[in-house]
Amino acid sequence: MKEKILVVDDEKVILQLTSMILRNKGFEVVTAESGREGLDFLEKEPVPLVLLDYMMPVMDGMTALKEIKERFPATYVIMFTGKGSEEIAVELMKAGASDYVLKPFKNQDLLDRIENALLIRRIELHNQELRAEIEKWNQELEQRVAEKSAELERAQMEIVQAEKLAAFGHLSAGMAHEIRNPLNSISLFAQILHSSLSADEDLREYPEKIIKEVDRIDGILRNLLNASKRPHVELQGVDLAKEVENALELFEAQIHRQGVEVETDIAPNPPLIQADAHEVAQIFNNLIVNALYEMPHGGSLRISLRYDEQFFFIEVRDSGRGIPKENLYRVFDPFFTTKERGTGLGLSVVLRIVKGYGGKINVASNPGEGTTFHIQLPIFPL
Repeated sequence: MKEKILVVDDEKVILQLTSMILRNKGFEVVTAESGREGLDFLEKEPVPLVLLDYMMPVMDGMTALKEIKERFPATYVIMFTGKGSEEIAVELMKAGASDYVLKPFKNQDLLDRIENALLIRRIELHNQELRAEIEKWNQELEQRVAEKSAELERAQMEIVQAEKLAAFGHLSAGMAHEIRNPLNSISLFAQILHSSLSADEDLREYPEKIIKEVDRIDGILRNLLNASKRPHVELQGVDLAKEVENALELFEAQIHRQGVEVETDIAPNPPLIQADAHEVAQIFNNLIVNALYEMPHGGSLRISLRYDEQFFFIEVRDSGRGIPKENLYRVFDPFFTTKERGTGLGLSVVLRIVKGYGGKINVASNPGEGTTFHIQLPIFPL
């Protein structure tokens, strides 16, 4: 059975004759005696093709044609008309008719026009499917290009970070040596001065301040070395879930004071990672410190831990102020900080530790939408 065709004409003779011709050629035929009846049928069951009379009472063919094309664009229409003027033909085609047949018509002419209209319909519908498929491919291609570009950008950032760490390591080692020599002398003379002023309480205050500032500078130097060069570590089986718990317990008072809600999502029974417990604690401590700094008046902190056969996947997310786009690639740089007080070495230390275990770390953030740090650590570090 070929396609179904709806014939709409107010003359029953035309309906009977046309139906007989089409059924003899294998078409399924339904009929309607008015434009409104035809539209009601299409509402229930759209068909590929409508043969529509131009001159009908109540709703004329032109009005019915326009409504069919507006409501059922996949339905093609061939018009019957007894008026053979060029003006009417142009008007019908502009309104959306696929073709028109002059009454009285020859059977073969009608069949040829029907076959041609149905062929064009099949081709155009197929072209629409192809265009939709091509559009889908284009979207998938754009998405893949965006994903690969993001991967390339992350890889480039990792290379830059590695180069910065290497350069920073050489620079900081030399700086620490050169600074500590005069610093030791300052500390020594300050201690001597402090002892010699034991009788004068007012003057003893000044060497005490000198010694305190020397100790602060020495602490900065230690942090500098920790951020650039891996110290001696003691590898042992470390429970990451326990380290998360310990870090949150350490900051429990500050979390409560700032009104921060904490959520943890820890996969059950995580394996132990061969690492230095102190270094692992530094990862969580530094990330939590940064998160709490960004939420002075409350917010949410979420820490998740997942793993597969090869890697741990750690996510630390806060609902704080977020990081401006121009700063995203600088957050791991030594001495970069937006805090009023801080050395800017915390995330550099985290980066050095993660890289030391053959892992990866990246950050995602938008201003006003919080920040998320993603860490991937191998279960069996190299």
